[in-house]
Amino acid sequence: MVILSFDYNGKNRTGILEDNRIREILGSCYGEFELTDTFYEIKDVKLLPPCMPLKVVAVGLNYIDHIKEFGERELPKEPTIFIKLPHTIIGPEDSIIIPRGATRVDYEAELAVVIKKYCRRVGKEEAVNYILGATCLNDVTERNIQAQDGQWTRSKNFETFCPIGPYIVTDIDYNNLDIKLLLNGEIKQHSNTSNMIWKVEELVSFISGVMPLYPGDIVTTGTTKGVGPMKPGDVVEVVIEGIGTLRNYVKDV
Repeated sequence: MVILSFDYNGKNRTGILEDNRIREILGSCYGEFELTDTFYEIKDVKLLPPCMPLKVVAVGLNYIDHIKEFGERELPKEPTIFIKLPHTIIGPEDSIIIPRGATRVDYEAELAVVIKKYCRRVGKEEAVNYILGATCLNDVTERNIQAQDGQWTRSKNFETFCPIGPYIVTDIDYNNLDIKLLLNGEIKQHSNTSNMIWKVEELVSFISGVMPLYPGDIVTTGTTKGVGPMKPGDVVEVVIEGIGTLRNYVKDV
């Protein structure tokens, strides 16, 4: 099932994709909902972020090649996690804004999963039962601030620094998906989620032991090698097998 949020005539709605048309639903995609007989053409709507999380719990250093890219000698013994807050969220076709004073703003293509029900202290064997589906995410980062601060809160939390979308897709193999990032049409990152150190269910289980997760919260899974800077005028696309393309435009303040 492909779930999406969209604006039509100034009203936010939720639907599922059927034969390249959007079928509106009533109710919550995190629980029970009804299919309506109302359909929309994709060209007639504006796609919104497919969910609005209370928090994005992000994972750093989850691909060995990315760890080596940043000069780390040892693999982390546990997942490295940090938070991106709701004000960072934007949707497909929205603009990533380079903040004043920024000197290097990087793209990071990532697979993200969306939580569907309250999740606290769950084992990795049951973690998949708490996942609604997966979406694309760009973990935008001010790289020089990250290095300067030594921790990641400021560098990861400027407005527009967390594009997600275009859809939430259920019933796919999160741990075996082709993932790539294109900058102005040129492939800059390319890997497969099978190369993650910690698989999706391990990450959800680990994070749920630290903090509760709520419906709509996002767990993102780290990026592969090839991260690099963006500049105003660039077009950046995260493309994940079975999900689609998250396209955003880079602008100055």
